[in-house]
Amino acid sequence: MVTIKTKEDIAILREGGKRHARIMDKLLQKVVVGANTKDLDDYARELIAHEGGKPAFLNFKPDGAKRPYPATICISLNDEVVHGIPNELPRILKEGDLASVDFGFVYQGLFTDMAVTVPVGKVDEEGQKLVNATREALAVGIKVAKGGKAVNDIGAAIERYVARFGYGIVEELVGHGVGYGVHEDPYVPNFDMGGKSEKLQPGMVIAIEPMLNEGDKRVTLDADGYTYRTADGLRSAHFEHTILITKSDAEVLTKI
Repeated sequence: MVTIKTKEDIAILREGGKRHARIMDKLLQKVVVGANTKDLDDYARELIAHEGGKPAFLNFKPDGAKRPYPATICISLNDEVVHGIPNELPRILKEGDLASVDFGFVYQGLFTDMAVTVPVGKVDEEGQKLVNATREALAVGIKVAKGGKAVNDIGAAIERYVARFGYGIVEELVGHGVGYGVHEDPYVPNFDMGGKSEKLQPGMVIAIEPMLNEGDKRVTLDADGYTYRTADGLRSAHFEHTILITKSDAEVLTKI
């Protein structure tokens, strides 16, 4: 069921979003050559506690999962699309890696969600193009997310933008409502679903998160039950913001 947040909820989500963005900004400064993914996870947990919140992903068990998620953040490298586990098999970041950092934040009982993909050190031109296009795809989706529009307008706009690059748009994984929980209705795909879809209403809070692959759209799930990666082994990028739907332009709650 789609929920409309109250004025009191929105005030908390605004503050939580600011703190979430602050944490992400500090965390990304540590995403450098030689960094250990477990150390980054530990650092994120410290930052979240310092900001007076709780990690939303740690011990969260999504529908269909066989076990709770075991870390504070997700770090997905190169051909990993989302939900890479940073602390079970720690890895050292290398020059040229593409690193997606994704985590949820709980502040005064309300949830925000955010993801950023960054190059580690210097990355090749094609990798940088993928990152730039995915970041812009998120901006395109946010731009059309206004009260009175439909959820499908977001995906259709993203798909139109991405078509010029030839990247694969992941379909199995989508954006979602957020606020009272990690995942809420509605689902927010990054492609044109066709037909009617949920109307966007002022007071809705959603997470838009395009995931673009250098190759085709297909993904596979690792044996760990969480890490999705591209089926063809090519790289992927992922960006996400939590936004508030208004009568006019959406308000980005997690803006850095």
